[in-house]
Amino acid sequence: MAMSKRGNVRLPPEVNRILYIKNLPYKITPEEMYDIFGKYGAIRQIRVGNTPETKGTAFVVYEDIFDAKNACDHLSGFNVCNRYLVVLYYQANKSFKKVDTEKKKQDLDQMKQKYGLSTPEMK
Repeated sequence: MAMSKRGNVRLPPEVNRILYIKNLPYKITPEEMYDIFGKYGAIRQIRVGNTPETKGTAFVVYEDIFDAKNACDHLSGFNVCNRYLVVLYYQANKSFKKVDTEKKKQDLDQMKQKYGLSTPEMK
């Protein structure tokens, strides 16, 4: 039934079921997250950041892509405890790009050291 009422709707390629939320209050609980995001559809999982680097962020995974799009459209800029939420679609290729570059540089340096190669300095 859910698919029949939506017909042949084409969504942009960046739209997916996983939302990345930034600028959350540090003291927000998972229950409060379910209250806020659960209004837009069935939620499969919520992960709230708990390390110093990830505090104030969360991932919300919806069961349906259309529910995720609806939540993103309505909750981006939503005020929670005097903080405006930034709601984005999760994009794995962008989030791991920096890590991949650093790892490739380390691998290259190890190979250079292993084979005794050096690169001339660029001026």
